[in-house]
Amino acid sequence: MTGGPVHFGPEEIRAVVGYPEVLEPVAAALRDYSRGLGDSPVAVFAPAGREGDVHVKSAWLPGRSVFTVKVASWFLERARRGGTAGSGVIAVFDASTGDLRALLEDEHHLSDVRTAAAGALAARTMARRDSHVLGVIGSGTQAYLQTLAVADELPLRDVRLWGRRASQVEAFARALHVRRPDIRVVAVDDPRAACEGVDVLVTATSSTEPLVHAGWLAPGTHVNAVGADDPTKAELSPEALRRADRIVVDSRELTSVHGDLSRLPERDRRHHAELGEVLAGTAPGREGDDEITVCKLIGLGVQDLAAAEVTLDLLGEPRVPGATAPAHAREVRPTRP
Repeated sequence: MTGGPVHFGPEEIRAVVGYPEVLEPVAAALRDYSRGLGDSPVAVFAPAGREGDVHVKSAWLPGRSVFTVKVASWFLERARRGGTAGSGVIAVFDASTGDLRALLEDEHHLSDVRTAAAGALAARTMARRDSHVLGVIGSGTQAYLQTLAVADELPLRDVRLWGRRASQVEAFARALHVRRPDIRVVAVDDPRAACEGVDVLVTATSSTEPLVHAGWLAPGTHVNAVGADDPTKAELSPEALRRADRIVVDSRELTSVHGDLSRLPERDRRHHAELGEVLAGTAPGREGDDEITVCKLIGLGVQDLAAAEVTLDLLGEPRVPGATAPAHAREVRPTRP
């Protein structure tokens, strides 16, 4: 790119970038992060209280031509006015000069797909390979994308879905049927019913109180916990975390201050490995079929860096002026719960 910074809007970005496009780049970025390379600081504030928060996530990795600063917000008032609740921008800077190269105004889309990619990688490396039943707590965009991601990695046949709003649950079921008519979706009445008897559990909500309790998790269950991403939120009870045989995180440092694990007394916080270490093969994701495993993801700036690089490669190069939208990016998605 030459001249001033380029700008790409949400429709352009959605048209070419879905979670499959960022899957392996996110894996590489997580491996680099867990090798101690670069930096990925996080700042979170909530100017609208429980109705809106802002995450600022930055990242650089050695050898990359750019670094990124992301401002991602989620405000209920924006949804009430007819937009998506999520909005934001990733600013991409030249790693040699510090010059601003691009603004990716993605309405949270890149955050959504890079989180789904991490969930897919966790399912690939931590869930039992014969997993057929998925429980989902949450019925918004991330719950939906996590379901698609897990279904691409495992031979799923059934989804047990719980969400607070019936309209969102119905929208989720319709959208999944279009993408994966081979998977049966059953709406359940409470979070417990979404947990019991499942092989894999996804939690993807903005809950500030635990929704999953220890007695609901059967031996062999794997949990992708992706919703609680700041100090105010929690999805897994302290007892559920203590019961887990293996806990893998995206960042030891950041999960000590953000999300479910940060609520535990320091003496009870257990991080057996980072996901990047599991992906690199230097730590196991699962050692037995009866283990209860948890992957706690709060989301890292290095994932945004990877997603931004993919986006600029697809949109910023003349070789793809007529690129068509991947199926994962084209569809109308449920909104965040």
